[in-house]
Amino acid sequence: MSEKTLVGIVMGSTSDWEVMKEAAQVCKDFGVSYEARALSAHRTPDEVEAWVADMEKRGCQAFIAGAGAAAHLAGVVASKTILPIFGVPIPSKYLKGLDSLLSTVQMPKGIPVATLAIGEAGAGNAGLAVVAMLALNDVELRQKLLAFRASQAEKVRNSVLPELK
Repeated sequence: MSEKTLVGIVMGSTSDWEVMKEAAQVCKDFGVSYEARALSAHRTPDEVEAWVADMEKRGCQAFIAGAGAAAHLAGVVASKTILPIFGVPIPSKYLKGLDSLLSTVQMPKGIPVATLAIGEAGAGNAGLAVVAMLALNDVELRQKLLAFRASQAEKVRNSVLPELK
């Protein structure tokens, strides 16, 4: 069996990496193991199912799934596991991600997907949500998250608005 990988990050295509790398960066920054893949709910559904099963065997605790347009990837992942799924709507060409948001957030009752904001902020917050979930049972990770939050607060306290001319 491979080493334990706590988080699976999946996106519908490699072009989604520009958004989804924010989730991966959060995991990396907090020292949380992850695996990122580009798999399609529509073009490679068998591979999605196999990957989810393999990730569970390797100790995965949560999935972050990002997709644009029809955005069914998070729902497909959710249908294959009882682990928490965090959905990230990817901005789309014509509707700027509103279509992705609605497709991701409108899961039927019984198959939940916790859906974050459209784009990079959503991906970063998905990573932070997973870190917070994992910190429930990991004192060291909890301390890192508390330090991160304190650092964010300090940046706001130290900010200075520009003078009027």
